[in-house]
Amino acid sequence: MKRILVVDDEPTILAAVATRLRAEEFLVETAVDGPSAVAAATTSPPDLVVLDVMLPGFDGLEVCRRIQAAQPVPVLMLTARSEETDMLIGLGIGADDYLTKPFSMRELVARVRVLLRRLDRVGQSQALDVGGYRIDLEGRRVHRDDVEIHLTRTEFDLLVFLASRPGAAVSRDALLEHLWGWASGVESRTVDTHVKALRRKLGSELIRTVHGVGYALEAR
Repeated sequence: MKRILVVDDEPTILAAVATRLRAEEFLVETAVDGPSAVAAATTSPPDLVVLDVMLPGFDGLEVCRRIQAAQPVPVLMLTARSEETDMLIGLGIGADDYLTKPFSMRELVARVRVLLRRLDRVGQSQALDVGGYRIDLEGRRVHRDDVEIHLTRTEFDLLVFLASRPGAAVSRDALLEHLWGWASGVESRTVDTHVKALRRKLGSELIRTVHGVGYALEAR
């Protein structure tokens, strides 16, 4: 059974999410503020975190930073804010997906299952060499020469998806569907945000923007 940490300071939402996830046969632990969330993730490392942005102590963005610094774990962020900036910041610091309140429990469960399916994918015992980088699929590591480049789980999966199709233009819809399980046509800047993060870490020349389509990884 997968262990999920649910963090929210609103008792009604916390109870509803925890109850629904337990009904779906997940092991659920809860926390109501930033410090207790980090402590819970440290004591009993979860397989996934459902994390509210607005929390007492310190906010969900800081919780995400601290959890990801200790170990990569999928994070589904919840936000009551309408500003897109908050969502983009969350994705940029290592969150894998987000939901804006109010949300349906059915959608939350669907998003959780998509993230966990990605976690369960079995890596192949081989590596990819693209653009001067060596991608260890089994160890989920990326190196340039002898230097390891630290990527979040989603950044790594995005890089592998593009690297497995070197030089080919991949649409945003295809990336959204493969990595996040979202239906084609969904308006989202999720892909763009993660591509920006990869460019910061790997260099702006590695991933090319294909205008009107999506992105391509340069095979050189």
